Amino acid sequence: MAQINSFEEMEVYIEAFKFQNHVLHMTKSWPREEMYALTDQIRRSSRSVGSSIAEAWGKRRYIAHFVSKMTDADTEQLETRHWLHSAKSAGYIDDTEYKSSTETCKSIGRMLGKLWPIQIRG
Repeated sequence: MAQINSFEEMEVYIEAFKFQNHVLHMTKSWPREEMYALTDQIRRSSRSVGSSIAEAWGKRRYIAHFVSKMTDADTEQLETRHWLHSAKSAGYIDDTEYKSSTETCKSIGRMLGKLWPIQIRG
């Protein structure tokens, strides 16, 4: 296994960053009245996944802190799934987008779960 020298090299971070950009573009067409409600919430939670991974990297020498921040990242992906469900319910996204985006969140969650038992050195 290759040594990881930065959080930007972590596959889970790369996927989370791609997904936050997808969410940004997906939400640009949502109604203006949602700007400070649903749109803001889903953008914030999707961005928080990657930022929590970055913070976890900074605390990687202390396993309890690392796990805590990775748990925060997982919590944010779960919150994002909630907002996706809300967007589908409101008719802002169709079933295909909902299923695809939800599966991406679940995949990120599985990647995060695989990292918890190990300590990344760097």
